[in-house]
Amino acid sequence: MSFTALHRVLGRGPGPLTDELLDSAVAAGATESDDLDWKSELPPQKGLPQTDFPKDVAAMANSGGGVIVFGVHESQKAATGRTDVGDFDEGYERSLRSAAITAITPPVFGLNVFRLGSAEGERAVIVEVPASVDGPHLIYRGDYFGAPVRNDADTVWMKERQIEAMYRARFDERRHATEVLDTLYAEAAAGRDSETRAWLVAVAHPRLPRVGSRLTRDEAREILAKAESLALFYAGRGGIHPLESVDRHNPRPGLRRWVAVNSAAGEGSAWKEAWASIHHDGSVTIAAAVGGHRMSSDGYFDGWQVQSAAIECAMADLMALVRKTAEATGGGEYDIRVGIDFTGDHPLTISTIDNFGYHYDGASVPLHLYTPVEFTVNASEADLDFYWHVHDLAQDCVNQGGISNVLMIQPPDRDAQETA
Repeated sequence: MSFTALHRVLGRGPGPLTDELLDSAVAAGATESDDLDWKSELPPQKGLPQTDFPKDVAAMANSGGGVIVFGVHESQKAATGRTDVGDFDEGYERSLRSAAITAITPPVFGLNVFRLGSAEGERAVIVEVPASVDGPHLIYRGDYFGAPVRNDADTVWMKERQIEAMYRARFDERRHATEVLDTLYAEAAAGRDSETRAWLVAVAHPRLPRVGSRLTRDEAREILAKAESLALFYAGRGGIHPLESVDRHNPRPGLRRWVAVNSAAGEGSAWKEAWASIHHDGSVTIAAAVGGHRMSSDGYFDGWQVQSAAIECAMADLMALVRKTAEATGGGEYDIRVGIDFTGDHPLTISTIDNFGYHYDGASVPLHLYTPVEFTVNASEADLDFYWHVHDLAQDCVNQGGISNVLMIQPPDRDAQETA
């Protein structure tokens, strides 16, 4: 589901991009605008970065996002009819995405590409360019560069003051994003008994938050259920998943959010306490006790001892929650911060297991302070690419404690076909 310029010109609400939608827009003679650009032909795949495609994408991104529709004739900027764009395969689609990344600075990530019409004579391609907070996006041609922008139906070049204003807006947004992460982290960490056991606190905030609507309880419940399933796909069983220790079936209302409260409160299970929240703007948080976990039927680690598997499971849960929340709220890029809070006297240690499955801390680096790990991820990336981000984030988190490799999060080879 999305709300694009095609939906806007027809007065429709959010919905899929379909042949019927495109036919209706063409029949209505929809005119080009800041967020709508008609093209009769696809750019040639060979030498794509040297065509006008990067300029068109950068202009749309600099103007708040929009759609470029290939396969529509226009006259005086108004659509007059459809035309066939020819064959368009996955290789062509990858070329479009690649050009948006390699031929534009900063890159434009998260292009959505839609193929419409299966029969020859009616094939069209729609490229949805997301809004961006990284503007101005620049195009380089030899030794020269420029910042294109949409001016109603035309693409023009920004003047110096426009470029200056956009850079200022970018820096203001980054400062604001840091402040938001600070607030989310402080809220999630508040009230935890970090003086007696280590707590992992992980927060994620969409760079373009959702505004004007709220998640229902049913939607929050569905996100939690899907995230739990996806997290088990990422990391499997055999570790302690925070989402298995919260009340996923009965999220409770909080301040502009839904809270999955701790359900591991009974005798013998309090050691795996966890909390999670899904905010209406698309933000998510997880707080989980990772120190003092049970090591046998009648024994527990000390509060300063953290198993790397517990961190991996928490990262799988966090990233699964980001992925599924983004699907429900239309989120794209997320800023993420992960920390481990322990204020006791003993240095924090992260341990792993040896080749025989026994606890091993011989390579651990004692930590008097765990430096928060920060990460930016596109939550709408391809399944396999996102899976690798889960792996890389978890590896960053355990590397800090002297642990070289993750044990549980093992994506298939990057060249393998995603089967999830």
